[in-house]
Amino acid sequence: MSTIGTPPPRTRTNVAVLMGGWSAEREISLRSGEAVAAALTGEGYSVTRIDVSRDIAARLAGLQPEACFNALHGEFGEDGCIQGILECLEIPYTHSGVLASALAMHKERAKDVLRRAGVPVADAKLVTRAEAAAGHVLPPPYVVKPVAEGSSVGVTIVRDGDLPPKAVAEGGPADQLVMVECYIAGRELTCAVIGGCVSAITEILPAEGMAFYDFQSKYAPGGSRHQLPASLSPDVNQLIRKYTLAAHHALGCRGVSRADFRFDDTPGGTGELVCLEVNTQPGMTATSLVPELAGYAGWSFGELVRWIVEDASCKR
Repeated sequence: MSTIGTPPPRTRTNVAVLMGGWSAEREISLRSGEAVAAALTGEGYSVTRIDVSRDIAARLAGLQPEACFNALHGEFGEDGCIQGILECLEIPYTHSGVLASALAMHKERAKDVLRRAGVPVADAKLVTRAEAAAGHVLPPPYVVKPVAEGSSVGVTIVRDGDLPPKAVAEGGPADQLVMVECYIAGRELTCAVIGGCVSAITEILPAEGMAFYDFQSKYAPGGSRHQLPASLSPDVNQLIRKYTLAAHHALGCRGVSRADFRFDDTPGGTGELVCLEVNTQPGMTATSLVPELAGYAGWSFGELVRWIVEDASCKR
């Protein structure tokens, strides 16, 4: 991370910050967008805040910003859709392009790509909500998660002795696909790539009483604490950083991405290390991980968002 160097000077003037939208992560996106907009203003940019709605193409065509900072999370914002609109409008934008965004957002497709690149992933099955609620499709413990959501939205852990999660059937249409993934015990770790350089590693420790690093643990004040840098052996540290960069390149990510891992170093555990997912639109809230990792490397939040804006382009 220390090799990133000095953030570039400001060369652009007018930046639109895209936030909100209509996904399950709308509120987090609004918080990310507001934080980014305030920081960019402090860096000298003229900023337009846009709460994204279905008329976004017409609004951007009229506004014609020099760049868009994509602070959307979830459906439409991270899955290649808004990226395709920005490509059509020829407006430079931040983070990953159409293909990388779509691949990373779809957990099953991402697993296929990562596995082929030599990045270890947890075994999983794709089944309907009705099938996941009717009986155990994997031996417990396992995790049930939406196939294309972030921020741990809709994630359920089924432990030994638990019944199949009937609540899964209530989360959407019965024929909607969900991912049932082997549960990996141990530590929650994350690592970022910024401009092709790999960050330090953070260990995430959910607060007492939190079942796991779920939506509330991620975003509620005091919901979790971060150990930065994580206390790891040199070999494991090097391996996580290697896999983080390999995942970034395999999916074709650009700008900033963050890879999440589980590492089972529990007493008598398997020692297994797996990559859970790659996030192409990492959160930029007060409790978010990438700003913290950049800060550890010596960058202010303003310098980080300036770098991201100056890195914006089309054909990503």
